[in-house]
Amino acid sequence: MITTNSLRHYHKHLANQALVFVIKDLPFNDTHPPPSSPSWTTEAVIHVLRSISRYSLQSPRSIGCQNGFRHRTPLRQRSLNDEHRKLRNNVLLLGPAAHRDPYKAHLGPDKALEFFRWVEACFEFAHTESTCREMACLLARGDKIKSLWDFLKCMSSKKDSYHSHPLVTTATVTCLIKLLGEQGLANEALLTFYRMKQFHCTPDVHSYNTLIHALCRVGNFTKARFLLEQMELPGFRCPPDTFTYTILISSYCRHGMLTCCRKATRRRLYEAGRLFRLMLFKGLVPDVVTYNALIDGCCKTYRVGRALELFEDMKRRRVVPNRVTYGSFIRYFSAVNEIDKAVEMLRDMQRLGHGIPDSSSYTPIIHALCEAGRVVDAWGFLIELVDGGSVPREYTYMLVCDALRVAGEGGLLDDEVHETIKDGIRKRYRRVMKVKPIMARKGYPEMEER
Repeated sequence: MITTNSLRHYHKHLANQALVFVIKDLPFNDTHPPPSSPSWTTEAVIHVLRSISRYSLQSPRSIGCQNGFRHRTPLRQRSLNDEHRKLRNNVLLLGPAAHRDPYKAHLGPDKALEFFRWVEACFEFAHTESTCREMACLLARGDKIKSLWDFLKCMSSKKDSYHSHPLVTTATVTCLIKLLGEQGLANEALLTFYRMKQFHCTPDVHSYNTLIHALCRVGNFTKARFLLEQMELPGFRCPPDTFTYTILISSYCRHGMLTCCRKATRRRLYEAGRLFRLMLFKGLVPDVVTYNALIDGCCKTYRVGRALELFEDMKRRRVVPNRVTYGSFIRYFSAVNEIDKAVEMLRDMQRLGHGIPDSSSYTPIIHALCEAGRVVDAWGFLIELVDGGSVPREYTYMLVCDALRVAGEGGLLDDEVHETIKDGIRKRYRRVMKVKPIMARKGYPEMEER
């Protein structure tokens, strides 16, 4: 019986053999015998395709980064023709395709497609929906849009020999739309959506939601609203649901502050509120994500009265708020120097059990207390943050230490707390940078490595 470790080692061995032919740009034919296997499995083919994708399309800048959520700047619609022109003229390329080796990005998808066809032709391997989806995703990551459409059109006429299911399904095309939207190719995602009938697929509400999200990510609200109006037509087969309105509401609130124009900000927040009222009129129940987007947008535009009304309406509809909900109020009250109300929101979250506060909950309060000269209270909240299992940012930690020294309260600095914070910061640095950082700073002897 083959164990899981043995099977994983076997797949890795096949992937390494295939990568040799990709790196050397050798053809998959009888003249140069490629990696052979007496019985290719679906998992082995998927593992080889993913290995080719990591080798050819992964940017060196993404190696060693943290696994959690990272805030990124808003996407813009990419122009593949302009990117190719910049690469030919050796012009700096920015965006999702930056810091990618052009030769590898061109070679990887082509060799993967050659391997995909070679396995089917030489070993009579029957491709499944999973292998087709992995191959299509690799072409989408490599910006091979024309090759992607030709591949989907070719595979849409075939069926899975085991389950008699089509190899190209609505879920596969929806996954490609999401992937193209994440890379800033919203127009290409829209064209892929309109080609679904050509691929013998019928779009569903999830496909519409994914496409609307892709368009909203690049700020194309006109086409997103057009799709929503199409879904709202009487008798339409895919009527909008809660997620459809939530995507548009959150996008309007998120992009409202990016224009640096008060009129545009008010217009987008008004549109978000109008969609929220329309959502309630249609009998749809908003969830916590919908309320969080509206509350955050109101707090960022200093409309705290409306935000509190939404907070009370949220409780009346028995929608349980979470840490994100309270975090919006905490950041607002800390910014306007109403620290007591921010602390009250923090205590309400702890008392009602609506979330466990972390560094994002304590940091605005600590900074506001330091600016107000209440350094002892700031140190107390910093200790409470560490006791809760979180690690403050290095800037927050240094800010509190400086404020305590200036106020003559340096005796409150506890060595045990210092060691806990420094160890947490070191671990976070090593996890992000994959190297041992030099944390000593001039004037901060407590930050030196021991």
